Amino acid sequence: MNFIAPIKTSFKSFYNGLPSCVVNKGKTLDAVEYIGRKWTSPQQRVAMGATAIFTQPFIDAKNKHVDDDTKRVSVAKTISKIIVGTATGFAIRALCIKGIKSCSNPIKSIPKDAKPIVKKFKTFLTPENMNFKNEDAVAQYRNTMGTIISLFIMLFTNFAIDAPLTNKATNFLIGNTKTNAMLAKFVKSDDKTKKGDNE
Repeated sequence: MNFIAPIKTSFKSFYNGLPSCVVNKGKTLDAVEYIGRKWTSPQQRVAMGATAIFTQPFIDAKNKHVDDDTKRVSVAKTISKIIVGTATGFAIRALCIKGIKSCSNPIKSIPKDAKPIVKKFKTFLTPENMNFKNEDAVAQYRNTMGTIISLFIMLFTNFAIDAPLTNKATNFLIGNTKTNAMLAKFVKSDDKTKKGDNE
């Protein structure tokens, strides 16, 4: 019996049923173009962090399979991880992009009397045949290269910086009287829900 044919047929029906959409509104296209050009990797990391801080703690708080104390610690750790991860991710990405900018200058912009080590540093990552009059292309190259390098750096900073800072932040939220009370109130289960679950 052929099991692939029904799957292909179902997928094809689903695909054909998807509505076609063409974005042709000027404001929408302008907004997309602006975000594509102006929102660099650090800003995108902040946007991801903002989305996470407004969603993930609520998911942990509404977990019906654990008690309130477990939820309280889970929410504290989630909040700490998001804040620390966003802060370090933004900082490392921004610093890497700034570093790439310092090392990708036009060769003609370097003074002739500059020391060889200075020339080497300022043009170390300058791409060959780059048209520096095309500002968008130059910015995209620097942002992309900076993001790639930052990803490698964060393989180490996740353990060296993020993990210990997350633990300290979590302990602070739980150990501080005010924040601990806020967390307890945030994760407190509804009595009706508890009663229904027990039944």
